[in-house]
Amino acid sequence: MALAQELDSELPNPLDRVERVAERERWSFDRTNPHEVTMIVEGSWSDLHLSMNWREEVETLHVACGFDAKVPSARREEMARLAALINAQLLHGHFDQWEADGSLVFRNNLLLCGGAEANDAQCETLIRLAIDSCQRYFPAIQFVVWAGRSAAEALESSLFETMGEA
Repeated sequence: MALAQELDSELPNPLDRVERVAERERWSFDRTNPHEVTMIVEGSWSDLHLSMNWREEVETLHVACGFDAKVPSARREEMARLAALINAQLLHGHFDQWEADGSLVFRNNLLLCGGAEANDAQCETLIRLAIDSCQRYFPAIQFVVWAGRSAAEALESSLFETMGEA
């Protein structure tokens, strides 16, 4: 009976599915350990670095997606304002600025409590949401970091939607 309970308590690792999604999309990835897959995805503005972590103790698949750039010390306070404005618009996930080095990352989770198994569509959606969020807000981030704009200005300037074709 103990063996059956042990087998039942062993959760499937959703990173196996993440690897399949990465292979299908032809993204560069590496299984750094049984609990982490890292990927590099080419974005329209810059390469994005994704880290997918399976946290078995809390039954959560976590994604962190970041850029190559670091926010200079002088712009971190304004970047924190921008992150707060962006996060207020997001339905899923959020942006964090790491205090230690000024890195800006998008983070989100897929909860798989009670032994639920992730499917390919859920894993792909978690990844795509991270990529899309980073892509959408990249111009605002650049406006704050390199153009010296305020968070509100940068967000307003970068989120206009074009209609039709020129």
